[in-house]
Amino acid sequence: MKELSDIAVVGLAVMGENLILNMASKGFTVTAFNRSYDKVERFLSGRAQGKTIRGADSIESLVASLEKPRKIMLMVKSGQPVDDFIEKLVPHLDEGDIIIDGGNSQFEDSDRRTAALAEKGLLYVGSGVSGGEEGALKGPSIMPGGDERAWPSLKPIFQGISAKVADENGELTAPCCDWVGDGGSGHFVKMVHNGIEYGDMQLICEAYLLMRDLLGMTADEIKEVFVEWNNTELSSYLIEITADIFGYKEDGKALVESILDTAGQKGTGKWTGVTALHLGVPLTLIGEAVFARCLSAIKEERVDASSVLKGPKPEFKGDRQAFLNSLKDALLASKIVSYAQGFALMREAAKEYNWKLNYGAIALMWRGGCIIRSVFLDNIKTAFDKDENLRNLLLDEYFADVVQNAQQGWREVIAQAAVNGISVPCLASALTYFDGYRTANLPANLLQAQRDYFGAHTYERKDKNRGEFFHTNWTGRGGDTASTTYDV
Repeated sequence: MKELSDIAVVGLAVMGENLILNMASKGFTVTAFNRSYDKVERFLSGRAQGKTIRGADSIESLVASLEKPRKIMLMVKSGQPVDDFIEKLVPHLDEGDIIIDGGNSQFEDSDRRTAALAEKGLLYVGSGVSGGEEGALKGPSIMPGGDERAWPSLKPIFQGISAKVADENGELTAPCCDWVGDGGSGHFVKMVHNGIEYGDMQLICEAYLLMRDLLGMTADEIKEVFVEWNNTELSSYLIEITADIFGYKEDGKALVESILDTAGQKGTGKWTGVTALHLGVPLTLIGEAVFARCLSAIKEERVDASSVLKGPKPEFKGDRQAFLNSLKDALLASKIVSYAQGFALMREAAKEYNWKLNYGAIALMWRGGCIIRSVFLDNIKTAFDKDENLRNLLLDEYFADVVQNAQQGWREVIAQAAVNGISVPCLASALTYFDGYRTANLPANLLQAQRDYFGAHTYERKDKNRGEFFHTNWTGRGGDTASTTYDV
């Protein structure tokens, strides 16, 4: 083992432990640190035994174990715990040392920390890490941003341990990791990743609900559908594990059927929705995915409501296979809308925060290792390689064709769900967004008239230049004074 470690990882929960093992397997020497040293000792005598991993029992010994510039990666709970540990570290570090936050921190916190530590001569990196336990061990998707001066030192490690996808020659050498940008951009991209993950998962759940409650399919039959879909353009990690879940049995019964229908969440989907509202981006599908989890959480209230509020009894009379084909189209088209909204949010954030984001590179980072990895991320990369200023994925020729060809089945699914009283908020929201986005004249003219009527908020006219605002005295009782115009 080298006399000094290449990097230290703080926090020996699932992600921290597996990242350390991943680093050691790629030839790096790692120092492991945890608030309670007994956990470090158990790790060293267990999974880390015989590997290029050493432990530290204090911050002083942690810092002393590292080669310069020191690189310390925090895998601790986001929020105040990160700030608390940084505060403990700073007095022991030298100019040019690097602190990396690999947790799910809010991007505003990473912005603040990057600036604050730069004033102390230290380099801060806020890095999203996706892939769960298996990804951390075998190769995650890593999305680093912050102080770019840290990247040359981190690049060999991060790209060395990240997942790999095929390069231009078909060799598995392209790393699912690249520098994202300044400040909190790395954590912002990870936040959007998680928002899309929320949407993907809810869409799959809605497809399952239609198969179960409308088509009356068994868990084994549902499993076979997901296995089949995973060999199509829907191929993805989430589709793959969904098939596995329906195949897992306990006492001869699919375990999934015994799991309570109340979903948890850690906040990244909510952050995505709140940020979209702040930036004025219609992130409708991901918002519905978050609210679907909130609705699932009021289980007892839903049970009570089910005995009071009655709707149609689901009854399907058509061709089951034809409907499954339509459901596949609806899922694919809705998934594309989810990614389109996510990339639109990143574009708006890049303008707001002066980030230079490479959207094709981000698609490549998500192509392997992460939870939302799927085959059509290659098509997203191609779309942005063709037009780096692409305003919306739906305007790319490939995605426009796919979504338009899926329209008939998509609409059939939503109609059947509505007629049979089955809740599909994300599938329906995706179609509504698509129809709104392709509509040249929305009814917001009436909305602006209403706002001007009751609040003198003014409006623009079709027959005048954009940016020229007008107010009408609608009742004859008002005056000519108008409110200041502003947009969120």
